[in-house]
Amino acid sequence: MVQISEFRVVMPLSLEEYQVAQMYMVMKMQQQNTTGSEGVEVLENRPFEDDEFGKGQYTSKIYRLQSKAPTWLTKFAPTDALVMQEEAWNAFPRCKSAVIRCPYFTRFLLTIETIHKADNGHSENVHSLNKEQLSVRQVEMIDIASDANDYWSYIVGRNSIDFSQFQSEVTGRGPLLEGWQDQCNPVMTAYKLVTIDAPYWGFGSRLENALLAGERALFRESHRNCFAWIDEWFGLSMEVMRELENQSDSSLNQVMQHGLRNQLNLLVCLASC
Repeated sequence: MVQISEFRVVMPLSLEEYQVAQMYMVMKMQQQNTTGSEGVEVLENRPFEDDEFGKGQYTSKIYRLQSKAPTWLTKFAPTDALVMQEEAWNAFPRCKSAVIRCPYFTRFLLTIETIHKADNGHSENVHSLNKEQLSVRQVEMIDIASDANDYWSYIVGRNSIDFSQFQSEVTGRGPLLEGWQDQCNPVMTAYKLVTIDAPYWGFGSRLENALLAGERALFRESHRNCFAWIDEWFGLSMEVMRELENQSDSSLNQVMQHGLRNQLNLLVCLASC
């Protein structure tokens, strides 16, 4: 059954600041999680313009996440089941990403549509859902100051910063105390609509719930990093970020290609023994 969940992530940033923060966070987290055997390979990263989104940046990436598959999933699928290709259209403040290819789960559907607004998370139906969609949509607020820690937070990679004690040296923002979402200025919210469908008898629902939990943890931890790294990215321009992003993409691809060549050479060696 198709599941629709809307995660609302409030941030103590302006929309303009968040656009830079998000790019910096994605770049740094990709670098931290790309080892050669796993991680991110960037196939395309280019400007685009169309009738649906207007102007923005298009990316196509391959994610190799084999070690992050829960143990129970390996009973139904090989270890490389979490190798997938994603397309994304970033026309900030509107963005969309979709898994377009997952070789083992060919009927699998996962899309994430995001709208960013300068509010504190209380806007309703920003995605203009119809009555049928609204009847099944689940809304969840994500508090980046929460100390929630679960299996998926561990898999994603949790930072240990206590935001009730944290204060930015550059901007003076923080700490984030109880009720901070209704008191901070500036403030903005990322409204993330996740649509997921894994129509597989016996384990489809479990896979859907596991991936929703993974997305929840990823949204929480990635946005925690956006604020935790504020003194690193604050003041950078979009032009500088694009240049850093291009350099990072090239570096990621070199790491992945080197790792894949080593794996291929090992397989050839083993086959010839």
